[in-house]
Amino acid sequence: MRGWLVSALGLVIAAHAAGAYAWGASGHRMIGEAAIESLPDEIPAFLRTPAAAAEVGELSREPDRSRGAGKAHDADRDPGHFVDAGDDGRIGGAVSLSNLPPTREAYETALRASGGTSWKLGYLPYSIVEDWQQLAEDFAYWRADAAAARHAADPARKAWLEADRARREGLILADLGALSHFVGDGSMPLHASVHFNGWGDFPNPQGYTQDRVHTPFEGAFVRQFVALADVRTRMRPFRDCGCPMEARVGAYLADDLASVIPFYELQKAGGLAGRDPKGRDFAAAQLAAGASELRDETVLAWRASEAMTVGWPAVEVRAIEAGGIDPYDSLAGQD
Repeated sequence: MRGWLVSALGLVIAAHAAGAYAWGASGHRMIGEAAIESLPDEIPAFLRTPAAAAEVGELSREPDRSRGAGKAHDADRDPGHFVDAGDDGRIGGAVSLSNLPPTREAYETALRASGGTSWKLGYLPYSIVEDWQQLAEDFAYWRADAAAARHAADPARKAWLEADRARREGLILADLGALSHFVGDGSMPLHASVHFNGWGDFPNPQGYTQDRVHTPFEGAFVRQFVALADVRTRMRPFRDCGCPMEARVGAYLADDLASVIPFYELQKAGGLAGRDPKGRDFAAAQLAAGASELRDETVLAWRASEAMTVGWPAVEVRAIEAGGIDPYDSLAGQD
């Protein structure tokens, strides 16, 4: 683990370009576990178990563990872990966190118009939104399989539907792990900011550090000074903004951006150098923000799934759950 002291600023920027991690293994595990442990009763029972919480905690690490698979793989996926917003909440001076375009293509087009790209400035908002949409789709198929199996009269069809539901449960855990990772990235103070590893080449009248503070904070500091119980006790109640997921994610990342100055103030005051309770509380609160958001997005994905369609030809989940349609052919496939 690197120390707190800085080398050259150019090396700091290079480290970010290579894909800095957001939270280490300990932080990502805690976010995943705390979120799943706090799911309400409306969520299917298979997901509300200690085993599921532990599994999501472990799978939360996968987007980092997959790094090094190859040049094309890493070059495309690494920027999905961060977004470099300025102090005004704008990315590349072109896109505001409060008004994210609905697709990554539109986002990329807006950035290129101002001389940037999503590969340089990051596309974390879309990592979160896309994985949330996938989770909602997963839940829709789970609902369809479960309801169709209850109503199935043919034993062979019933067996297939039950097996497909079991497969879907494995996919839900894996996709929740991915969502957990990127939501977790969005609660690490330096993953939504141009000041991602030291203040950088910007006006700095407060004299904030240029040290490479990113990895020591998210990794060794969290592992040594924050426990899962600290995260659990700081989680907020469930909140539904009643807004599109793009707007919710933009606001979530704006909240993370607002924690950047407090982070650098705390570092400057020595609060991240040892056992100072202010540093521990700050880190635990950020992890709890990630866990709370993951729990909320999981609930919202479940609720959204009820209104979706599945299979081909597409059938409505509500109609399947009401017993008004047999979706077997659409789910098993008619080619």
